[in-house]
Amino acid sequence: MTDGLAAATAMGAVTLDVADLDAMTRYYVDGIGLEVIATGPGEVVVGRGGVPSLVLRHAAALRHAPRSAAGLFHTAVLFDSRSALAAAVASVATAYPASFTGSSDHLVSQAFYFDDPEGNGVELYWDRPRAEWRWDGGAVRMATLPLDPNAFLREHLQQEAPPAGTAEVGHVHLKVGDIATAKRFYVDVVGFAVTARFGEQALFVSAGGYHHHVGMNTWQSLGAGPRTPALGLGQVAMRLPDADALGALGDRLRTAGIAVQDDGRELVFADPWRNAVRATAARGDR
Repeated sequence: MTDGLAAATAMGAVTLDVADLDAMTRYYVDGIGLEVIATGPGEVVVGRGGVPSLVLRHAAALRHAPRSAAGLFHTAVLFDSRSALAAAVASVATAYPASFTGSSDHLVSQAFYFDDPEGNGVELYWDRPRAEWRWDGGAVRMATLPLDPNAFLREHLQQEAPPAGTAEVGHVHLKVGDIATAKRFYVDVVGFAVTARFGEQALFVSAGGYHHHVGMNTWQSLGAGPRTPALGLGQVAMRLPDADALGALGDRLRTAGIAVQDDGRELVFADPWRNAVRATAARGDR
């Protein structure tokens, strides 16, 4: 790899292929507190402030993949304040209490975990200021420490709803078959930098010094091969800052022999497990 991703690279909306579009929409809107910002035939886009977080795409013909298959581990929705995160956690815990699966302090962030009605993992989190993150060379210090959800809500949940802020996809965590292959693709070809690695079990990568934009693990999926069409992850999205950055990514993919759909405005390609990725430029025409 000669060049990496531009520092301003960020993640975009995650597309989920769903069996029950109405039930899934209710979960993300009535539960988590996102807004419907667009609809189309068999599709609902949810987010906040006009920025999409998830695209829910009806796929009645598909069925669930085994738990051991590659695919989505969770979509991580980043809130801009602890009060906004607390409001979302309280809302979904009240409306869908059985969907709560845990909470952790990761040093760089505080996170709460849920499963949506079709079993897709969801992380709702808040980042500590970057000045408080600690690095050992190029590796960010992250941990999985206890985080008491009731204590967090007592401290940060406001009686009045906080002002509507952002709720964008901060990172995406994938289930993969092996870490070495994941690193070759997402680091050596796509251009992310490694920020943390836990042996052969998990890898975290980012652009621009973020703690991670993509996480990958083999905790459930060690040895998994390429995916076949199934409910769950439909597509991961990346937002690059400009057309030059997008073009450079396309060049790296083609040099590595990766098939790329390129219409001049976006790139669509697949990782080694057939997870679809769509990359777009924030500004500029190619």
